[in-house]
Amino acid sequence: MRKVVALGVLGLLVLGVLPGCSSTGIAIREKLGTPKREQLVDRVEETREAQEDAKTQFASTLEELQSLTNFDGGELESAYKRLDSQLGRARDRAERVKDKIQAVDRVANALFNEWEDELDQYETESLRNASARQLDETRQRFGDVLYAMRKAEGKMGPVLAAFSDQVLFLKHNLNARAIASLDSTLGELEDEIAVLIRDMEASIAEANAFIDEMGGER
Repeated sequence: MRKVVALGVLGLLVLGVLPGCSSTGIAIREKLGTPKREQLVDRVEETREAQEDAKTQFASTLEELQSLTNFDGGELESAYKRLDSQLGRARDRAERVKDKIQAVDRVANALFNEWEDELDQYETESLRNASARQLDETRQRFGDVLYAMRKAEGKMGPVLAAFSDQVLFLKHNLNARAIASLDSTLGELEDEIAVLIRDMEASIAEANAFIDEMGGER
């Protein structure tokens, strides 16, 4: 009896961990009634939500940094700790976006590979050709979505590095001179954040359009 319970728990753990993380997880979800096409829409939706969260967090981190330029006294170390906490959350959000994009790509590859293999099962040439065209169109459309996602995701690394430098400098120089230095370099970082947010919004728009085209819900 104990062994049966253990196997049941292990099965639940497998189902909880693997979906979206490997080809095995994709296959398990399909056996449980979620086809690859639906899994792809789900993963795109999750990535879109992760990008929304990241966009909001990067903006919040920038606001925290901007607030320091108007610092007029008080405990500077507390201000540093708040900024460092914001940076940590921004890193977490960026990592989540990266993981979600990888999950999207895995499901898409599984779907398109299966679709292509099944073209040989058609007996009617006209239907096979129509399905092949639809596959090409869907694959190309998804390529646009994935490109937009990766473009936005690629902008997060340099912005995080710039944030990290600012926070580290502040940590080592908890004084008015450090605040003045932040003020002198803030403009460039603001420009980078603006580009990042613009690219993330473009990626989110691509994701929304793809979800609509695939019959998903926002």
